[in-house]
Amino acid sequence: MEHWQSRLDELARRHGVPGAVLGISCPEWTEVVATGVVNTGTGAPVRPDSVFHLGSITKVYVTTAVMRLAQDGRLDLDKPVAAVLPELRLGSPDVTDRVSLRHLLTHTSGIDGDVFVDTGRGDDCIARYVAQLADVAQNSPLGATWSYCNSGFSLVGRVVEQVTGQVWDTAMRELVFDPLGLRDTLTLPEDALLRSAAVGHMLEDGRSVPVRQWQLPRSIGPAGLIVSTVSDLLAFARLHLDGGSLLTPLSIQQMQVEQVRVDAKYSLAETWGLGWARLVWSGQPLIGHDGATIGQQSHLVLLPSQGLAVALLSNRRTPHLYEDLFREVFAELAGVDMARQPVPPPEPLGLLPTEYVGTYERAGQRIEVVIESGRPVLRVTTLGKLAEYVSDPVEELPMVALEPDVYLVPLTGSDHWLPVSFYQLADGSPYLHFSGRASARHP
Repeated sequence: MEHWQSRLDELARRHGVPGAVLGISCPEWTEVVATGVVNTGTGAPVRPDSVFHLGSITKVYVTTAVMRLAQDGRLDLDKPVAAVLPELRLGSPDVTDRVSLRHLLTHTSGIDGDVFVDTGRGDDCIARYVAQLADVAQNSPLGATWSYCNSGFSLVGRVVEQVTGQVWDTAMRELVFDPLGLRDTLTLPEDALLRSAAVGHMLEDGRSVPVRQWQLPRSIGPAGLIVSTVSDLLAFARLHLDGGSLLTPLSIQQMQVEQVRVDAKYSLAETWGLGWARLVWSGQPLIGHDGATIGQQSHLVLLPSQGLAVALLSNRRTPHLYEDLFREVFAELAGVDMARQPVPPPEPLGLLPTEYVGTYERAGQRIEVVIESGRPVLRVTTLGKLAEYVSDPVEELPMVALEPDVYLVPLTGSDHWLPVSFYQLADGSPYLHFSGRASARHP
């Protein structure tokens, strides 16, 4: 692993990432390399067994727990969640009555997904979080479109609590962590503090400085609060590559096969399984998931045909380290060329999105498409609790036409571009898709 140690060291320095751990697991071997510091304020080094936030990779663990309960006959993915939670009240009575675990695990519930309400540190925090979903507007009709939904996974966590009679943290430990021997996979900060724990960083005056808040609210736990080492993460990945007693082959297959297609072009993935994003690189099917929390970023990609799993945990959010490393790893070890993100065409298309001008809004974001001085601009305003986690809650991003219904905007502080897709639901309702989320156009 000397080669990958050298590449991790060099690329982390190049892209200004204070600390990171890279793990590679093949059927014959598993190796882990670390670089940098867990906290620029203390200078403590990153160790191979340092714990980082997994962020939304948590959702695959939660789905694994649900599949265990389903294969034991304790849950049914297609029955209404209200059968388990009769007290459930959502913004739409119809969705309250009909939303299923399959809707939630595939991000097709239509529930507004970025509701980061802090309901305290008590063991009832997830129950209290779900209770406040009654006041959250329905973002799209049930099953009508794919839109990344954190709120839905907190609801899944509450279902797990109800069925097991345990708080989510304990249920995850008994259903997934302990059976797989994941001793360094945690959900609570007091447990993470007993280990070498990474602290997130953000850029301030050109320097990486520690963030001022280590973790998101506990109520968001099932959506993204698992903390782990790369070794534990790879051990979890091997369950989904090799099988084992925890899940049946059918459960593993159900998680990995296509469940829904993503309507918007160039989104996080073209199709989604149960918990897993489904990718295609060089014609090869892969599964994976990313995670982003306050100043930390995580990536896990599996190539089932070759039994390869690659994981990266870092304490600063930037796409460059992941893309450079994973492109090299998959090319050298598997002969697979990582898919490239779209970039503006060499010759500007000159398309103005006049038919799309307007305001699109959901709980965590208001997006305005405007024409300024003859050029299209995307004005993005972060709303609510999420605004506390960004340096500037209002961004104005120039739009460049890629296709008649797809535009690109620059990722702030980077040379990367993000797609903005416009499409209609089956009933003709206009929607904008940005950063994995669907937002309805205001009348």
